[in-house]
Amino acid sequence: MLDKNDILQIRKDFSFLKLEDNYIYFDNGATTQKPEKIIKGIDDYYRKENGNPHRGAHYFALKSTEVYEGAREKVAKFLGAKSPNEIVFLRNATEALNLIAYSWALENLKEGDEILLSIMEHHSNLVTWQYIAKKTKAKLVYLYLNDEMQITDEEFNSKISNKTRLFTLTAASNVLGTMPDVKKYIEIAKSKNKDVVTIVDGAQYVPHHSVDVTDLNCDFLVFSGHKMFSEMGIGVLYGKEEILNSMVPFMYGGEMIEYVYEDHSTFLKSPQRFEAGTVNVSGAKSLADAIDYMDEIGMDNIFEYESELTNYAYDKLKDLPYLDLYTTPDKNRSPIISFNFKEVHPHDVASILDSYKIAVRSGHHCAQPLHRYLDINFSCRASFAIYNTFEEIDYFVEHLEDVRRLMGIESK
Repeated sequence: MLDKNDILQIRKDFSFLKLEDNYIYFDNGATTQKPEKIIKGIDDYYRKENGNPHRGAHYFALKSTEVYEGAREKVAKFLGAKSPNEIVFLRNATEALNLIAYSWALENLKEGDEILLSIMEHHSNLVTWQYIAKKTKAKLVYLYLNDEMQITDEEFNSKISNKTRLFTLTAASNVLGTMPDVKKYIEIAKSKNKDVVTIVDGAQYVPHHSVDVTDLNCDFLVFSGHKMFSEMGIGVLYGKEEILNSMVPFMYGGEMIEYVYEDHSTFLKSPQRFEAGTVNVSGAKSLADAIDYMDEIGMDNIFEYESELTNYAYDKLKDLPYLDLYTTPDKNRSPIISFNFKEVHPHDVASILDSYKIAVRSGHHCAQPLHRYLDINFSCRASFAIYNTFEEIDYFVEHLEDVRRLMGIESK
């Protein structure tokens, strides 16, 4: 359990929090600020170790390879993967989902197959499958939510079938904070169809919770590093090794080949087969350093503290009569709260809050179908991280009152 002094020490790790303007950053669902350790690690790599991995026998090529492959081993251990060969480095979760779509789904889905997904998916885990359904003539089947922003067992059991060939689900909604029981639904899906392939979108889950992909028994899991303190441009695809090795390459070029002839080529196994061209070594290193940083704090400590923050904020906001909340009341949720003023556009709310040096996101958060399902176009979203405080939430709520007064809204 972290106390106030622990959080104050953590805050000292972030140069961003030492800036004179004392900004309150509640847009961690978009990207987190970076600890000084991560920034220094990137700088040190380029100053002292920079080389092109897997290319050459000199010190810098070998050192860069060591850094890159060491990061892969770190991620594999962090996720509970059986082998580093199950970890593919990409730009982000979006690219990882597209890799699955192009390299597995286009090759395996056919007319009559069903793709099961929820209405709360990020566009990356929805538009991708619209395209695949159109190309393969598979059918999209959606899971909808109850009034508490949850998928019920009844809803799931009514939609899963022996026609379900692909089941993909977010482990934590980037709008609602809802965390469905992914493990349970994967078990049910596999009991209905032994050939179903399962995908977990972990972009909003992995930064906040311990993950064990072997225990989940998912076939794929994706996440982005920049939402958990690493630099931008590094993402991860976890995939079961036998499935990855059965898939066609996503891109073609250097370092993913085994042999090249004039009329044909053969390709390496995973992960190299999916990492064509020069890779993002500093990004992989920053992700490994971020994992070390989070492990030092403790993933259970992170989840517990962020849950307390989120529950505190939710309890403050739910009693404000001029707000509509679009967040599950379930206390087992990710650190995200979405809301609207009843009579003010969310962009205006975010702009006014920004004048008080409070950063929240406004828009559809890459989840238009979910917003449409909620009968709204946009919302404001506050998303928290380990360096946020209860005092910041108090300040935030205080200035929501200022927004109300500025916009001439009645308090009752």
